[in-house]
Amino acid sequence: MIRTIFFDYDGVLTTDKSGSQTTFRYLSEASGIALSTISAAFSPYSGDLFTGKVSHAKIWHKVCEAMGKALDIDLLAAAFESTPRNHGMFSLAQTLRANYSVGIITDNNKDRMDHLRKHQALDALFSPIVVSAEVGSSKHGQDIFLHATSRADVAPVESIFIDNSEANLVVARALGMHTVFHDDEKNDIDALTRALESLGVRVGCH
Repeated sequence: MIRTIFFDYDGVLTTDKSGSQTTFRYLSEASGIALSTISAAFSPYSGDLFTGKVSHAKIWHKVCEAMGKALDIDLLAAAFESTPRNHGMFSLAQTLRANYSVGIITDNNKDRMDHLRKHQALDALFSPIVVSAEVGSSKHGQDIFLHATSRADVAPVESIFIDNSEANLVVARALGMHTVFHDDEKNDIDALTRALESLGVRVGCH
């Protein structure tokens, strides 16, 4: 029996494929620096940001050096806040919450998710919210999923994980979690709903 449904954050609960896409786009538009330059400046640190080894504050000086321009780190907060909510997905999560616990499992840096938890009031709807930077493990390892199911007090087989990357579903599936791929480009929430129902999920009160 399914008890908990976990959502990925970027590309599922948002309409951008990744958090980097959102952040880099905003910084480029705000600063006039080419998107490719910003991406290259952050690239050496992306893995460490996701696993919590560094924070944006620790790398900001080096990132600015690589971009060739000193930017106010406060721009990051505005960049985080530019994250586009997938309103239909939030509505689905709210509906599911009538019968299940709903959580988030995301490969993300801690400072961004801390900011978005407040800005988008994520904790009012989702519990647990499991962030790779806090666990020290990405979705390519078991720890983040085992941590999530433990926090939710469910066995893996009692949970579903929704992600917009097939590669991110492999380990979860191997652990016994049910998995659903969400194509972020189509963002077909009706199709996702049908996929959940095929796994025995009751959507709404019926």
